[in-house]
Amino acid sequence: MDAALLTVGDELLAGDTENTNATWLARQLAERGVTVQRILVVPDDRATITRHVREYSEGFDAVLVTGGIGGTPDDVTMEAVADAFDRGLVVDDLALEDIEDTLEQVEASIPELDIDIEAEASIPDGARPLINGEGLAPGAVLENVYVMPGIPRELKAMFEDVAGEFDGDAVSRFLYTVEPEANIVGALEDVESEFDVMVGCYPDRDAGHNRLKLTATSRTAIDAAAEWLLETLDASETPVERDWEA
Repeated sequence: MDAALLTVGDELLAGDTENTNATWLARQLAERGVTVQRILVVPDDRATITRHVREYSEGFDAVLVTGGIGGTPDDVTMEAVADAFDRGLVVDDLALEDIEDTLEQVEASIPELDIDIEAEASIPDGARPLINGEGLAPGAVLENVYVMPGIPRELKAMFEDVAGEFDGDAVSRFLYTVEPEANIVGALEDVESEFDVMVGCYPDRDAGHNRLKLTATSRTAIDAAAEWLLETLDASETPVERDWEA
């Protein structure tokens, strides 16, 4: 299973907000064996969102879109996703009921909220609503596209409701070595060709080691490759440190 992440927001492109959603979602998907093939940040522009949703929906097993849902003028994501599938927006009864219940619960602490409830409860025609347990605006699933909030707390809660729908066959294992990166190129090339695995090498000069990530669709291949590297390199399964500047 492969996936693409589309994070929406002018504030992300301006650097006003750190894109923690993409990192968190990528980690959640990777832990479930899903291969994330794309992470893209786009502005709050309806046509741009539509174009990439359509492209990614056709190219990947799943598309996760975060941000730009709600009632402010820059919240155009739901409309854009509907456009990508040539749908209109309709009021979803389940989402409407949840929003009304939520407003009743917060009325005492936040009175006289001026919210267009039907607009807030509108999702693409034919989509499945995703209830926002930590907020107001619902998400939605339309074919293979998942639309979720940009507020991290709301996103995390909503993702947990659909996490079981993401299941891939990619497996990974991490090793660590204090050998300089230049000295292990040959070994990494050999292990990739011999065991049919992919190896990423990520130097951490502050920690004084390289982190090696082995990825494949076979646990047997991963374990065999790891054992070969442990024997071939000065490597371990736990972080080790050496002063590279010494």
